[in-house]
Amino acid sequence: MSQVEIIGNATLYLGDCADVLPTLDKVDAVITDPPYGMKFQSNHRMVKHEKIYNDENDDLAVAVIKWGLENAKHSVYAFGRWDNIYGYPKPKSLITWVKNNWSMGDLHHEHARQTEVAFFYPLQDHQFFNKRPSDVIYWQRTGNEFHPTEKPVGLMREFVSWTSGVILDPFMGSGTTGVAAVEMKRQFIGIEKEQKYFDIACKRIEDAQRQECLF
Repeated sequence: MSQVEIIGNATLYLGDCADVLPTLDKVDAVITDPPYGMKFQSNHRMVKHEKIYNDENDDLAVAVIKWGLENAKHSVYAFGRWDNIYGYPKPKSLITWVKNNWSMGDLHHEHARQTEVAFFYPLQDHQFFNKRPSDVIYWQRTGNEFHPTEKPVGLMREFVSWTSGVILDPFMGSGTTGVAAVEMKRQFIGIEKEQKYFDIACKRIEDAQRQECLF
């Protein structure tokens, strides 16, 4: 049985997305940063992050993207590496996030990566509500204070702005997409398997909700 926390417009599930997703109604958009087979574990911090759960391959990421293609109405955005193109369903676009630092990789036989990509899938109700956005976005990375693959809130606000309606993040992590959704007065559903990150997400989203109420 999953634990459920309702914080304003956000409904947060502590549980495995493979168990929770079949219980949910259709959503409008999926925006997520799944474990996509990079076997990531931070070794360059004073306090090292733990290994990411289920990051041995992209099977779970692919399964969730396919769920989104069948159950979302507006769009799906899923982060990945450039080589996930071989396993992910074929996207309509690849959104490239240009960061202010280099990512990890082969230090001797690979160009230093300064980008991450998100795979974009428009669905039956898709439309851009403002001007057509570029497929390149520039945003400084975070210090990964809350999660080893943490995204900046400002970056995720951009992604939220490209969608409509209810947003689902099946790999909520520390809740950055939820914070962005709350700040933009959007309904959010998040799922996180790890208690540690679920608790952080609840706190961050609760703080964001409180700030919205103040203003």
